[in-house]
Amino acid sequence: MTNFTQFFRSTIGRKLLMGFTGLFLCSFLVVHFAGNLLLFRSDNGVAFNQYAEFMASNPAIRTMEIGLFLGLMVHIALGIRLWLANRRVRPEQYKVNAGSDTSSLASRVSFLSGSILFIFLVIHLRTFFVPSRFSSSEVSMYHLVQDAFASPLYSLFYLVALALLGYHLRHGFQSAFQTFGLRGKRYLPLIEMVGFIFWFLIPLGFAAMPLFFYFGLS
Repeated sequence: MTNFTQFFRSTIGRKLLMGFTGLFLCSFLVVHFAGNLLLFRSDNGVAFNQYAEFMASNPAIRTMEIGLFLGLMVHIALGIRLWLANRRVRPEQYKVNAGSDTSSLASRVSFLSGSILFIFLVIHLRTFFVPSRFSSSEVSMYHLVQDAFASPLYSLFYLVALALLGYHLRHGFQSAFQTFGLRGKRYLPLIEMVGFIFWFLIPLGFAAMPLFFYFGLS
C-alpha cells in the first residue's frame, strides 16, 4: 500500500477529501443557480430552454457531469464512513449525552440532513434531469419546471430540502476550512462571508423559484 493510499485511508485523509469534494459540489451550485436565474426572464422560457439544450447537448458538459456524479458519490461514501467512525469512537456519548457535547447541532444532524438531501436529489433528478436527457420526445424544460412547482407538495418538499441544504452547508463549509487549517483570524472573516453566500443566499435564491411559479408570477 502506497503512502498516498494510506493517507486517504486515514481519518484526516478522508476529512480532507470530504472537504475537497464538498467544495467541488459547492462550485456546481453556483453554476446551477446562475443558469436557473434565466427562469425569471419574461420570455416564456425561451432563454432557459436554450440554456437547458446547451447543457444537454454539449459534450464537455456531459463529461463534467460524470465527474460531478463521481464527486457526489465519493462525498456521500466518505460522509457515511466518517459518521460510522464517530459512532464507534463515542457510542455512549451519542446515546447518553449527545445533546451536551461541544459539537454544533449542525454537526450532530449532518448525517440526517445529508440523507434527506440525497432523497431529494434522487427525486429532483427524476423530475428534471431524466426527462431532459433520456426522453425520446422534445421536452420544454421551462414548462417542466412550471408544472413541477405548480404542485404544492413538491414545492413544499423543495423548500424544506433547501432549508436542510443551507443547514448542511453551514456546517460543512466551516468544517472543510477547519480541516484545511485555514480558520485562523486572518482568513476567518472572508471564510464566513463566502460561507454565508453558500449556505444562505444561494439556497434563498433557489427558494424563490418554486414561490415564483406556484404563485403565478411567471
